[in-house]
Amino acid sequence: MATYLYLIGRWAFRRRRLVSCLWLTALVLAGVAAATAPVAEEGDFSMPGTESQKAFDLLDERFPQSNSQGAEARLVFQAPDGQRVTAKENKAAVEEAIGSLDKGGQVASATDPFETGAVSEDGTIAYSTVTYTVGTVHLTESAKSALESAVSQASGTGLTVEVGGSVLDVEESPGGTTEIVGVAVAAVVLVLTLGSLVAAGLSLMTALTGVAIAFCLITALASALSLSSTVTILALMLGLAVGIDYALFITSRFRDECARGGAPEEAAGRAVGTAGSAVVFAGSTVVIALVGLGVVGIPELTKMGMGSAGAVVLAVLVALTLVPALFGFFGRRILSRAVRKATQPGGERPHRVPTAAGRPGLGTRWARFVLRRPVAVLMVAGLGLGAVAVPAMSLELGLPGDEAKSVETTQRRAYDLLSEGFGPGFNGPLTLVVDMASASDTRATTELVARTVREVDGVASVGDPILNRSKDTAILTAVPRTAPTSGETKDLVQAIRSAVSGVEADTGAGILVTGATALNIDISEAMSDALVPYLIVVIGLAVLLLMVIFRSILVPIKAALGFLLSVGAAFGVLVAVFQWGWAADLIGIEQSGPVMSLMPILIIGIVFGLAMDYEVFLFIRVREAYVHGASPGEAIVSGFRHSGRVVAAAAIIMISVFAGFIGLNELTVQTLGVGLASAVAFDAFVVRMAIAPAVMALFGHRAWWLPRILDRVLPNVDIEGEALSEHAPGPAPEPDAVVPQLPVGGR
Repeated sequence: MATYLYLIGRWAFRRRRLVSCLWLTALVLAGVAAATAPVAEEGDFSMPGTESQKAFDLLDERFPQSNSQGAEARLVFQAPDGQRVTAKENKAAVEEAIGSLDKGGQVASATDPFETGAVSEDGTIAYSTVTYTVGTVHLTESAKSALESAVSQASGTGLTVEVGGSVLDVEESPGGTTEIVGVAVAAVVLVLTLGSLVAAGLSLMTALTGVAIAFCLITALASALSLSSTVTILALMLGLAVGIDYALFITSRFRDECARGGAPEEAAGRAVGTAGSAVVFAGSTVVIALVGLGVVGIPELTKMGMGSAGAVVLAVLVALTLVPALFGFFGRRILSRAVRKATQPGGERPHRVPTAAGRPGLGTRWARFVLRRPVAVLMVAGLGLGAVAVPAMSLELGLPGDEAKSVETTQRRAYDLLSEGFGPGFNGPLTLVVDMASASDTRATTELVARTVREVDGVASVGDPILNRSKDTAILTAVPRTAPTSGETKDLVQAIRSAVSGVEADTGAGILVTGATALNIDISEAMSDALVPYLIVVIGLAVLLLMVIFRSILVPIKAALGFLLSVGAAFGVLVAVFQWGWAADLIGIEQSGPVMSLMPILIIGIVFGLAMDYEVFLFIRVREAYVHGASPGEAIVSGFRHSGRVVAAAAIIMISVFAGFIGLNELTVQTLGVGLASAVAFDAFVVRMAIAPAVMALFGHRAWWLPRILDRVLPNVDIEGEALSEHAPGPAPEPDAVVPQLPVGGR
């Protein structure tokens, strides 16, 4: 592989104008496709195969005049202090406001609280449920304006009016100031690491090119594939982060080759042949982890994985072709000024650049420290991550609704008013869909279902059944006594499902329980069922890929186990911030609550791919030194001397990019930002730079052991670039480049 990539690098360098024009053309075509594509419409969230989704599908089939997942609004009215909402003037204001909603169109129904009994016992609070014929993103401006006018009209009479429900849900679009801050931090880190504005700008520009193409392609396909804004944002997060990192690694290797006296074209070929090989395999692990999300069986999760995988593939292609092409335009200007002055033009041998008193770099000093104290480093790092992961034992999953919003929002105030007037469980009603196509007596069946559910402990009330036109399907609403996200409500759902199973046996009817809490239970069960197969597939493929790269059994296993420590600590941070509220106000989280149900498996998939990135980038240089004859200790020090600084910079860049998305006012994106940023920090700086070298120091030569049968079976991809010795080898390293062997545990 190194030979092919070497040839690609030299070709891109020589044909730099052609390569640049091809990428520019791709960007323009993608931009045109995005501009001419129809506006994307948010697709309904679905969980195929779950009881909740079966209920939604049955409702769409048996109640075609309504949309089971259409937009819904709850207008909550509260009378002024000392008054009742049932008073003549207040009642007239409520009815007039509800009646005005029809002017905007798209309204399927709007209930009258005085006819349906939707008035609190003390008569101070009432609500109207407004259902629409379309989803939230399909609502016209006239329908939204009618709702706003109704609220304003009722508020003008002295009533307190708040609005809840999905009608106010909006998609978050990328492009805020926080993302710009993240990119700015990445630019500063690039300049400090590379010591050259040209080199920093090159890495940033190529990454933005890949991200721009990915963004345009996703936008162009969004309508046809029902891609949500979360798919776009996640692709931008990962595409930008890995794009900068991949360009940084190849640029750093190019600078090393040039600093050793190599001609720019030869240096470009060698950079792509060696560092590019690592980029290909690192990108492959990320793609495997993201595409593997399709194992879960949740369409939205599959779309997120595929969209992000596409962005990563583009980042790899840009790094392998556009980056060396730009090397051809800028040449030795990519080197820092000090290195350019210390080297002679024309590819001659560079002069030795003295360091401050010959002091080795931070990476070298740290590697030597780990070699002297491997057990201590291993225990401190392991126990530290374990302590951070402790809160993860209290992880609670859920689908945060209006209760998780700020108290400044009308949705949260509507939620609180409903809880005050009708009890905490009113905000999380359970819907029972009764399929009576095989039942002999529909009335007796619905009465039996209602009676059975009322007898379940924890049910506050059960509404009257609503039949469809053919009278073969009924809907009943059960209100729990407890809040939607409480453990008692989750237990209640299971109790109701168990109780109605007897009714199904007696009547022949099919009874499905759905609702927000039921959907959360189904999602959690789907996540749990899919997690083990997902980990087996993804980790199995990644370990096999790492075995091919490193020709070792221990290194891939160590990499996978280290990932578990990283992700456990990241979950600890998520629980502490989003569930317990620690430092939540610093990132704009005003209300703590359960962690979103999709987050664990999504973060596991992304973090696993990124963790393998750093494993490859750091330890491929260790492997390279080892196969060239260095001892295990020398190889570790050599790897950290060459890659430690770059890997640390890449991790800081990725952390800053992920953290830049925390400022978006979207809980899903904020949770991803915190989880990914913390996971990368733990994995890069604790697992890969402390635990991993300590383990390898303890194992010594055994760390690179590979059974003979595997050595014969596994393909040799030559990621170290051995075959490149046939292509105009560069100058030999300086005599002092060899690091003295350090005894493990010695001083």
